[in-house]
Amino acid sequence: MRFKYFIFFVFFSFWFGLFAQEKPIKESLQNRDKLYVKDSSSVKRSKDSKKVATIDLYLQFNTERDSVIVDTTISIKKDYKFNYLQKDNFGLMPFANMGQTYNTLSFDASQKSTVPVFAARARHFNYFENEDIKYYEVPTPWTRLTYKTAFEQGQMLDAFFTINPSKQFNFSIAYKGLRSLGNYQNVRTSSGNFRFTSNYKTKNGRYNARWHIVMQDILNQENGGISDSDVGSFVLGEEEFLDRSVFDPNFENAENVLRGKRFYIDQSYDILRSKDSLSNNKLAIINTVSFEDKYFQFYQTSPTTSFFGDSFTNDINDKVTLENFKAALGLRYFNKTLGELMFSVNYTDVNYGYDSVVLFPDETIPNRIKSNLIGVEASYSKNYKGFSIEGSGTLNLSDEFVGSYLKGVISLKLFDDVRLSGGISINSRIANYNHLLYQSDYINYNWYNFNNFKNINTQQLNFSVKSQKFFNANLDISNIDNYTYFNLEDSVNQVKVIAPKQYNKPLQYIRLKVQKEFRVGNLAIDNTIMYQNVVGDDNVLNVPTLIARNTLYYSNQLFKKAMTLQTGVTFNYFTKYSMNGYDPLLAEFYTQNETELGGFPRFDFFINAKVRQTRIFLKAEHFNSSFTGYDYFSAPNHPFRDFTIRFGLVWDFFL
Repeated sequence: MRFKYFIFFVFFSFWFGLFAQEKPIKESLQNRDKLYVKDSSSVKRSKDSKKVATIDLYLQFNTERDSVIVDTTISIKKDYKFNYLQKDNFGLMPFANMGQTYNTLSFDASQKSTVPVFAARARHFNYFENEDIKYYEVPTPWTRLTYKTAFEQGQMLDAFFTINPSKQFNFSIAYKGLRSLGNYQNVRTSSGNFRFTSNYKTKNGRYNARWHIVMQDILNQENGGISDSDVGSFVLGEEEFLDRSVFDPNFENAENVLRGKRFYIDQSYDILRSKDSLSNNKLAIINTVSFEDKYFQFYQTSPTTSFFGDSFTNDINDKVTLENFKAALGLRYFNKTLGELMFSVNYTDVNYGYDSVVLFPDETIPNRIKSNLIGVEASYSKNYKGFSIEGSGTLNLSDEFVGSYLKGVISLKLFDDVRLSGGISINSRIANYNHLLYQSDYINYNWYNFNNFKNINTQQLNFSVKSQKFFNANLDISNIDNYTYFNLEDSVNQVKVIAPKQYNKPLQYIRLKVQKEFRVGNLAIDNTIMYQNVVGDDNVLNVPTLIARNTLYYSNQLFKKAMTLQTGVTFNYFTKYSMNGYDPLLAEFYTQNETELGGFPRFDFFINAKVRQTRIFLKAEHFNSSFTGYDYFSAPNHPFRDFTIRFGLVWDFFL
């Protein structure tokens, strides 16, 4: 059904794009200085004296108002991003099927949120948050189609279209859909992400507004992984099990789904615009409003008591919802000498929970966590001759949802190619909602910790060096108090007892990431290495000591520069460690110290090409799987994917 809508959307994009192509020729030249129809490196004049312009006039920007030029080139970084998430997944270990979750090999202790975060974090890798939404400004209609093959039946398609009907107004519409059957039993994935964005400004520039609507659903069939008895057969590479569909999973009758809708608007109005270029004073009223409604549901036709434990009912249907409304109103002041300052007051209303109360003989599990609170936000930024300083902070004025956030960054551009930066981040917030309250038809999955868990407090120092000539490096040192996590409490006869825990000792976490590319003619090797160390824990935060990615590749322009070709091999590796386990009922990862996994190499061979505005990607993934040992896992009882050949492309249309 989703792909019927997708096909309709593609047809609509082409039809509207062709219609919009003709209209600027007749009308928009009256309002615009240029007509941009080509991806060229310089502005030229055509025979009819109309201007043709460069790709750098197609802009996209995020909620922080940082703008970047649309990039249609091909590079090794584009290869790293050509995946389900469409972002570099270094430090993430994908599961066997496309659209399943990712095990995190690294941990980001820096948190910006001052309120709890919704449940089912394993389902949120492909969930578009506010900071993931882009806004656009384009001189002509732009369409981008992204396609990639999946596993067995299905594919991933992402269609995007944007247009500026006038200089002041832009809108974009996009839909990303996936369906993949997978090679194992009961691991089918199906997801859809609809995005609509728009931005508007008045002719005098006083009023600016950006808004978006996002509707998402992410569905996964769950099987609990292969059984313990089959793990040995997988590792030994027994011939009868090379057909992965013959494995017996722990169960075959469950699935979970995350669905969400969000409406967001960010607007400002300049009440002071000085004409004095020396003082350049600006004062604006700013306002943001966001409403998000989401739920997570796990259902199973009959309980698997041998895996999850005893249940209350003969069928499982767990559903938890969250309604989150937030509005902010404030002022933003800019002065050429002082910099930019912002202050606002915000209001948040949250409603998380279930429709019923769970009664135990000695405990009652309530059904709701509800609160409304007032908070304040502030930020400051200043740039001066290569030196910049940025700071931001948030404070909740609430006795129930105590939380605060403070971040400061100082950066300095030493030379044209070297930038140094350092910063500090301090955060205090309540644990995630599903750590505080959870209900299930399975008896073991019921708890209420709202009054028992303390705030998670993190402090992080961050230092970075960015240089194409030398290297890119990032070092962060984090201290975490009251670290909260899911833990494997016990495992008897396959029944895993998973429960939220809070570590009452401080944790120190050090992470160093270094990236450098070396080039000799048309050959290049791109290296990324991360070192990690956790001090002062009792195996509650498990990460591999080393993560490495190395790519040796050849690139050249062929056929009189009509094609750009890249081909090479990528090597991925991380050291052995007690890898987190995956719980399908919670859609969360948990800490376990029974099984060590990792230490296996992954080699991918790729051929990428760019012809005009089309980028083509062909990859032989994990081609070493059959001759370096079958000990590759994404999590305990969840094997990583075998050797497979996959194809995809990104096609841009500038009408």
